[in-house]
Amino acid sequence: MSDYFKRQIELWGREAQERLGEKSVAIIGCGGLGSSLALALGSSGIGRIYLVDFDRVSLHNIHRQISFSLGDEGEPKAEVNARRVRERYDGVAVESFVEGFQEFRERRLPVDLLIDGTDNLPVRLEIDRYAKELGVPWIYGSVEEFHAQVCFMERASFQVFRITERTPRGITAPMVMLTASFQANLALRYLVGLPIERDTLYYLHFDRGGGFRVERFLMPKD
Repeated sequence: MSDYFKRQIELWGREAQERLGEKSVAIIGCGGLGSSLALALGSSGIGRIYLVDFDRVSLHNIHRQISFSLGDEGEPKAEVNARRVRERYDGVAVESFVEGFQEFRERRLPVDLLIDGTDNLPVRLEIDRYAKELGVPWIYGSVEEFHAQVCFMERASFQVFRITERTPRGITAPMVMLTASFQANLALRYLVGLPIERDTLYYLHFDRGGGFRVERFLMPKD
């Protein structure tokens, strides 16, 4: 472990790294955000990761869903992601669930953190309700075109979002990866016990002049 996690141990110490090995997280959705999250967190030393997605890899997914290659077309996304995670680090217990979130929640598996990798507002509302039932936080993330939103949700109300069935417009792979990286950093800081801002919505975007902006908004509480 010392060699594999050398740079992380230099960052936050051996005890924090060992704490990561006792944590479990669930990533809901294994597409654009989820595949980047799986690779980032799976090789960081988290003890157990659950990957949840009912969908299969399609050709139009691959450019922005970095776990997948052309040969994976037609395979379950959760299973491909689990395989990629194990290839990078064999010390993580990673389980794939080829099913929807409603089925997964019925399993009532203990987790320390839920992470949103979906592109579906109604499912995110269900994640929020389930997290509050379990008494654990979750990390919301959404991305579209050249802007994104991320929030570490603990007591914030997800009801402030207009919950609709809506398909995102165009998107670039780097913006997806940027958003997932932000989510992953919040997750790791929380799991090793470093401070983070909770219930603060981060809005990441390019302005009309091409400048990159990060704005912050306090979320109303439930």
